[in-house]
Amino acid sequence: MIELATLASEPLFGLPLAELWFALVFFIFGTFLFLDGFDFGVGVLFATRNSEHEKERLLDAIGPFWDGNEVWLVVFGGALFAAFPSIYANLFSRHYLLMFAILAALGLRGLAPEMYEQRDDATWKTWWGRAFVVGSLATPFLIGLFAANWLLGATTIVTLPGIVVGLAVVALTVVDGVAFLRLKTRGELRESLATDGYRALAAYLALVVIAIGALYATTPGLRSALLSPLVVGLVVVTLVLAGGYALATARDRYYLAFVAVAGLVFSLVGVVAGSMYPLIDRASGLTVQDAIVSTLPLNVMTIGAGLLLPLIFVYFGVLYSVFSGPIEAGESY
Repeated sequence: MIELATLASEPLFGLPLAELWFALVFFIFGTFLFLDGFDFGVGVLFATRNSEHEKERLLDAIGPFWDGNEVWLVVFGGALFAAFPSIYANLFSRHYLLMFAILAALGLRGLAPEMYEQRDDATWKTWWGRAFVVGSLATPFLIGLFAANWLLGATTIVTLPGIVVGLAVVALTVVDGVAFLRLKTRGELRESLATDGYRALAAYLALVVIAIGALYATTPGLRSALLSPLVVGLVVVTLVLAGGYALATARDRYYLAFVAVAGLVFSLVGVVAGSMYPLIDRASGLTVQDAIVSTLPLNVMTIGAGLLLPLIFVYFGVLYSVFSGPIEAGESY
C-alpha cells in the first residue's frame, strides 16, 4: 500500500516520471495524428474523386471513426495541462490565434460531411464538399505549423520551417488516408488510390528533407540535436518505413502498409520530441524537469493514467474491431 507521505516525497516506484510524461504527451499527440490523420487524408482525397458513388464510399469509410479519433487531441491537451501547466499556458497563449484556427478547421471538417448528406441538391453538395476538403487540408497544415513553432520556440505564427512542416504533415495524412482506404474499399477505387499514395509519400519525404534543412539553417540552437544519433536514427527509420510502405502497397499487403504509415507518423513526432529534449519550451528555456508539476500530483496523475489509458485503448480496439473490413456495396454507417 502506497502511503500519502511517500506519494508526496518521491516519484512513484522511483521512476523518471518527468521524462515518462514528456514521452507520453508526444505519444498521445502521435496517436491523434495517426488516427485522425487518415480522416484528414480521406478529406483531401475527396477532392480527387469525380464520382458521387466514390465520394460516398470515402465518407462511409471514416463515418464510424472520425469523431472518436478527435478524442486524442483532447487527451493531448489534458495531459499537457496536467503534467506541464506552465508550458500549456505559455505555448497556447503565444499561439492563441493559431489554436482557434485549428479548432475552426476541425469544426469545419466535422460539420461539412454531416451537412453534405442532408440534401441531394448539386450546389449544396458542391459547396459542402469543398468545405470538407478545406477543413481536411487546413487542420493538418495548422497542426504541423504549431508543432514546428513549438520546436522552434517561435513567438510568431508563421515561420518558414513551420510552413514546410505543415505541408509535410498534409502529405503524410494523405499517405495515411490512402493506406486506410485500401483497407476499407474494394475494386477499382482501391486500385486507383495506390498512385495517390506513392505521390504523397514522395512529397512527404522531399518535404521532410527540406524541413530539416530549413530548421538547421534558421535555428543554430537545433543543429546539434538534429545531428544527434536519435534524430539521425529516426530519419533512417523513416526511409526504411517509406520503402516498406511502397513495397507493401505494390504487393497489396494492406495491413502492413497501414502499420508502416503508423511508423512514419510516430517517427516524425519522435524527431520533434527528440530535437526538443531536454527542453520542453525553447522560448522560455524551460526543461522537462523545470516544467513538471510537483511530486504528489504527478504521482496521482500517473496512477490515474495507468488505470484510464488501458480502458481507452480497449474502447478503440472494440470500435475498430466492430467496423473492421471493407465496406460492401450499398452499405453505410
